[in-house]
Amino acid sequence: MHRLVVLYPEPADPDHFRDYYVTNHLELVKNWPGPLAWRYSFDVGAIEGAATEVAAPYFAVFEADFADAATMAAAQESPHGRRLAADVANYATGGAVVIHYPVQDGTG
Repeated sequence: MHRLVVLYPEPADPDHFRDYYVTNHLELVKNWPGPLAWRYSFDVGAIEGAATEVAAPYFAVFEADFADAATMAAAQESPHGRRLAADVANYATGGAVVIHYPVQDGTG
């Protein structure tokens, strides 16, 4: 499995971000061919050291799972994937950090 993670720093207008993201952007995600599953949250927390809560560097997070890296790349390069990427500018005034990686099984 391959995971795509989008980390969103604090936007200029958090209310607009939430409204646009849920009403418009996630509607596009629902029809995106490729992901096996996806999820998001606006309740991003951060812990430093021994469970000391600190201000999170991100406002929201999105993640999507794909069968493999090639499937993720094809989804991103598709017309729908390009439309999703272009839509980010409509709500993420703080920008977005996109990372991806192969998921390793952590069970023993």
